[in-house]
Amino acid sequence: MKPFKKWFGSKTEGDEVASRLSADNIPNHVAVIMDGNGRWAQKRSLPRVAGHHSGMKNVKKITMAANNIGVQVLTLYAFSTENWKRPKEEVDYLMKLPLEFFPKEIEELIANNVQIRMTGWKEGLPDYTLKAIEDAIDQTKHNTGLILNFALNYGSRKEMLSGVQRLVQDAKDHKISPEQIDEALFSKYLLTDPLPDPDLLIRTSGELRISNFMLWQLAYSELWFTELCWPEFTQEHFYEAILEYQRRARRYGGL
Repeated sequence: MKPFKKWFGSKTEGDEVASRLSADNIPNHVAVIMDGNGRWAQKRSLPRVAGHHSGMKNVKKITMAANNIGVQVLTLYAFSTENWKRPKEEVDYLMKLPLEFFPKEIEELIANNVQIRMTGWKEGLPDYTLKAIEDAIDQTKHNTGLILNFALNYGSRKEMLSGVQRLVQDAKDHKISPEQIDEALFSKYLLTDPLPDPDLLIRTSGELRISNFMLWQLAYSELWFTELCWPEFTQEHFYEAILEYQRRARRYGGL
C-alpha cells in the first residue's frame, strides 16, 4: 500500500481500492453533491428526516476518507438557496443538524487537523444554526490540514450575480478598471475565494445534473455520478471515484 498522508487504524474500509491509488495524482479539491437522503429513507419506509440523519453520520466517514489520502479541500453541498422551498418541518430538521454534528465530531476533527469553513449566505440561517457553524469554524481556525467546506444556503447563480454587482460597484468607485477584468479577477468576487476550483465533482443518487452548484468553478472539473444515495456512499466508493479520476486525462481544451 502506498504511504498516503495518514492512515487511521490498522485496517479501514476501502483499503484495497485505496492501495491502487497513485499518491502523485490526488485531486486537491473534491466537491460532493450529497443527494438522495430522502429517497434512501423512503425506500426503507422511513421518514425523510431519517435519511438526512443517516446522511449526516456519513459526512465524517467521507471526510476521513478524503483526509486519509491527502485531499486538501472537501466541499459538501449541504443546503442550497432553492432548498428553502421544501416542507418547513424538513427544513427545520436540516437547520438543526449542525447542532448535533459539530459537538459530537469536533474533537476528532480537531485531532485530525481538519479546518471547518462555510460557503454561502449567513443571512436567513437560524441563529442557532449559524452559531454552531461559527463555533466550529473558530475552534478549527488554527488547523492546517484538510479544509472541510460546507456549501450551506448556497446557490451559484446568486453567487455570480452578487459577484458581478460588487465588480461593477468597484469599477464605478475606480477601484478597478474594465481592462483589469479577467477570469482570475472575477473569481476573487465569488464566495469560494480563495479556495481552488474543484478537480472532481461527485454526485450521488443517480441524478445527472449540477443543480446550481459552483457553475463557474466546475468549468473544467471531472464529473463522477453514482446511483448510490448519499447514506450508502462508503469510503470505498469515494476511493473508486478518485481512482476513476486518475484514469482520466485533463486537457483543459487542449490536446
